Amino acid sequence: MGRLSRINIVGIPQHIVQTGHNRLPCFFDDEDYEFYLASLRAASDQYKVEIHAYVLLPNSIQIIATPRLDKGISSMMQSLGRRYVQYVNHRYKRSGTLWEGRYKSSLIDSENYLLTCYRYVELRPLHLGLVDNLEDYPWSSYHHHCGEKIDWLIQDHKLFKSLGETRDEQCDAYSETFRYRFDRRLIDFIAETVNMGQVLGGDAFKDKIEKIANHRVRPLKRGRPRKKKVTEAEVS
Repeated sequence: MGRLSRINIVGIPQHIVQTGHNRLPCFFDDEDYEFYLASLRAASDQYKVEIHAYVLLPNSIQIIATPRLDKGISSMMQSLGRRYVQYVNHRYKRSGTLWEGRYKSSLIDSENYLLTCYRYVELRPLHLGLVDNLEDYPWSSYHHHCGEKIDWLIQDHKLFKSLGETRDEQCDAYSETFRYRFDRRLIDFIAETVNMGQVLGGDAFKDKIEKIANHRVRPLKRGRPRKKKVTEAEVS
């Protein structure tokens, strides 16, 4: 299945992934992570993008965000990438590219998958063996959503707010989901979806996106199209 053309729709959350060139590190110490987060907040404010969840890994980043302007996410990522690369090149006296091409993204059916994507993103340090406990990894939105601190980069989505009447209730309800094992097939499905630039959602959601965007979101089937069967009436 080939990569589909990128679709940006105001008000629809996206899962964003960007990886270091040749999987090499993009962050080298705490100051680099802090600079990236400050730059992300500045770019998201400038281009009206709401950041809901994120994780910064040594050689990649993942973000869940909702654009409030047309092309908001693409403008944010372009500005953010340029600024961070300039910072790294200047600080470490290097040159050349830092990222593995353009970022990848997928639209999210928020009702069915948004909070699952939060967990997918925030669990990455644990799944990759970077820490034994998520509490020990500082560079993600996990601490915000579990009530350990307020992360001023985050704008809570209405679905997160619906978990309880107060922030404490919301955080407690969300924290409870981490008691359950994340199905390996679901992890692979989310990873494949964003890697291929496809839509994360069911048929009804895909129908909705195709109607709004006037654009195909389902990959074409492999192989040659089936030949039409010629009837005797058509021949005569």
